[in-house]
Amino acid sequence: MTSKELLYVKTVADEKNISRAAKKLFIAQPSLSQSIQRIEDSVGMPLFNRTAGGLTLTFAGERYYHMAVQVLKIYQDFELEVSDINNLKTGKIHLGTTNHLGTLALSKILPRFCDVCSNIELTISEENSSRLEQMLMSGELDFAIMHTPADLRTQPQFNFDIMRRDPFVIALAPDHPLIDQAVRKEGYPYPVLDVKMLKNETFLMLHKSQRIRQITDEVLGRAGILRPKISLTLRNFETAQLLAAQGLGVTFVPLEYSQITSEEYHPALLSIDNQYQAYWDMCITSLKDGFLSKADQLFIRIAKEELA
Repeated sequence: MTSKELLYVKTVADEKNISRAAKKLFIAQPSLSQSIQRIEDSVGMPLFNRTAGGLTLTFAGERYYHMAVQVLKIYQDFELEVSDINNLKTGKIHLGTTNHLGTLALSKILPRFCDVCSNIELTISEENSSRLEQMLMSGELDFAIMHTPADLRTQPQFNFDIMRRDPFVIALAPDHPLIDQAVRKEGYPYPVLDVKMLKNETFLMLHKSQRIRQITDEVLGRAGILRPKISLTLRNFETAQLLAAQGLGVTFVPLEYSQITSEEYHPALLSIDNQYQAYWDMCITSLKDGFLSKADQLFIRIAKEELA
């Protein structure tokens, strides 16, 4: 079997459709179908179930797929090692980040990195945190600039190289009665409101796959609010903050992100006591025991210097 055959089977399995896989591989659909048939003939059994809903892997296909992922990762690591041998004259970096963090971070990192390594090809994937973790596990990413999970122990397969910490704040309408219950405390940017006082409030939440939502759920859990009343679930924290400013509910937002507001609507912001551990850490995430090329290591070093 060749690396091309491994890639064919992996792509068809990922796409669950010959036509889409052929487009992704830039080959004709009949050629791909014939190649898959030859691979199955050489293995001696079908790798795919052909159903009306698409292609699914047989048991033998699942074993082939897992082997293909591992072998293709070995090929990829070898290409990165060749880049090292070439002393960064050529090579690739595939990194991931979240949409909003990419806006804040990459503009600080990329000009300096590209000035030093203009011949390194960069591919950047902007996804939510859960998807980035999946891509790291499958070998699609070298590393990711993201935020740590609420509990690092839940992700023992990753290295989290922490760069800086950003606290969360509560965003709510400027005339909300709870503002009068907040107390000024030294060391906090805004008056502090006990999270327990939000138990009867309506929340504007992001989706569970997003790190802001995961941190929010952990903080509410520590305050004993296990089933918050949620009026709206959406993907954009800016929209949640805008709606909170207009009195449609309360939402949690990282302090750094809270500075991105509408010119017309500004929410009131309240700090959260440290006992609730309402914060996230910006970090470089990579697989434990994973290979990082010289180009990866240089990018990470520049990222730390620019963002820490």
